[in-house]
Amino acid sequence: MKDPIDLKPKVVAGNIRKIREYRNYTQDYLAAKLSISQNAYSKIELGYSKITLDRLFQIAIILDVEVVQLITVDHRVTVKLDPSSNDTLKIKSS
Repeated sequence: MKDPIDLKPKVVAGNIRKIREYRNYTQDYLAAKLSISQNAYSKIELGYSKITLDRLFQIAIILDVEVVQLITVDHRVTVKLDPSSNDTLKIKSS
């Protein structure tokens, strides 16, 4: 069994990817907004690169979600994507 601490970066990376795809944003779009290459951004989503707290906040702002929604490990949680509507995304394990 894997250590839960080792799994968290992969969960965060997966949450970022799922929300990006839900928003119909490309990796190129997020990379440009973050001023990094698409390859560097891809490594974030794959969990190969460790991201700073500042980078996590930048991604949350671009995706228009709260940071806590990106770091949620409980896959029963529904992410509220638009506070003014019932627009939600169920984050669940793959």
